Amino acid sequence: MASRDRATAVAGPSPTTAHTAEEAARAYQISQLSKLHMKVAVMISLIFLSYSVAIAYSSSSPETTMHTNNWAVLVCTSRFWFNYRHMANTLSLYRTVKRLGIPDERIILMLADDMACNARNKYPAQVFNNENHRLNLYGDNVEVDYRGYEVTVENFLRVLTGRHETAVPRSKRLLSDEGSHILLYMTGHGGDEFLKFQDSEELQSHDLADAVKQMKEKRRFKELLIMVDTCQASTLFSQLHSPGVLAIGSSMKGENSYSHHLDSDVGVSVVDRFTFYTLAFFERLNMYDNASLSSLFNSYNPNLLMSTAYYRMDLYQRHLEEEPVTNFFGSVMKTIHTDSAYRSQSNKKFGAAKTKMSLDQSISDTDRRILRNSDEEDQFNNLTAEEYLRDSVGQPWCAILSNVNTFESIDAFVCYGLLSMLSLLIFFTWLSK
Repeated sequence: MASRDRATAVAGPSPTTAHTAEEAARAYQISQLSKLHMKVAVMISLIFLSYSVAIAYSSSSPETTMHTNNWAVLVCTSRFWFNYRHMANTLSLYRTVKRLGIPDERIILMLADDMACNARNKYPAQVFNNENHRLNLYGDNVEVDYRGYEVTVENFLRVLTGRHETAVPRSKRLLSDEGSHILLYMTGHGGDEFLKFQDSEELQSHDLADAVKQMKEKRRFKELLIMVDTCQASTLFSQLHSPGVLAIGSSMKGENSYSHHLDSDVGVSVVDRFTFYTLAFFERLNMYDNASLSSLFNSYNPNLLMSTAYYRMDLYQRHLEEEPVTNFFGSVMKTIHTDSAYRSQSNKKFGAAKTKMSLDQSISDTDRRILRNSDEEDQFNNLTAEEYLRDSVGQPWCAILSNVNTFESIDAFVCYGLLSMLSLLIFFTWLSK
């Protein structure tokens, strides 16, 4: 009997016990593998999250947003025949920005009265800004978006903020975005911190500031130039606080804005002094010229204006000497017009091509296109970083590089790198536990 007990003890665990231990080991392996898969999934999620945050940061930053389009909002706020010059002012700016490349679909034209069809007009369907009558501003291709009693403070603010009723067509909307440069030109009768609309209501300076603030918050512009030709025009800018806004007015507080000359044939003044000398500056330019905003502002002579032009520049981050006037008054250039061909040179990294530009060339830094050499010997040198990585590393890195190449600020790139490092740090800390 004792020998049987010893035999049983030596025989070891039963088959049932061994099977249970094997299942436990397999379950443990499966649970460990599941945890590993979960950690890998979390790591990938963190990496993509950090990448998305960095891209969102770079795209939302006004310094890194590309300048992609230009818009113009041109407003004449005066009615009645004796305010003929205000309509001529607005139509003159309308003709200028069209000539410099802004198309009609990106111009909002608001005229409070129709001087061309006024019974007192000796020249029906015509409007002039000079007594020589050489140029009919009203022409055949004038598209008026708001006319007559449609030109109100409410409609003006709706245009700026985009708060339209559903029935308003797209042609009467300012469809700008965070890459837009907007020119806002207003002319009429003004006073201390107000602009009159049709002698029946007023736009206050805080109304304008609030509308601009809403535009900035809704990313409706990258940069905004406000130009006002009224009496005491500078006071209309006093409440502005939104970054990226540049303002210029025809007169200081307490000063009047005067007309330039009278057309005895028409019977009224046909243009204001500030607008007249603005037009004189632009008539010397075409869409390829690189005249700066500084040269425009410096062109105003107080003795000729009989008032003092005022500039508000504290909200504008760029140097006026480096900012072409066509960034607001012209089109966004997509091609380079040269007198002769240029030969590209390879860069130190990935052979990025560079080109020389002549002094009389007109194009902004954000709109330059790199000219590539077509010679076979330079084909390898002319490979971009994206092409190089596509061949050697793969598509995922190409996608990342294509977005990194769009960063105009080193801060956005550093933010992306720090977020990626933080994600990896969290992941490896987790693995070590």
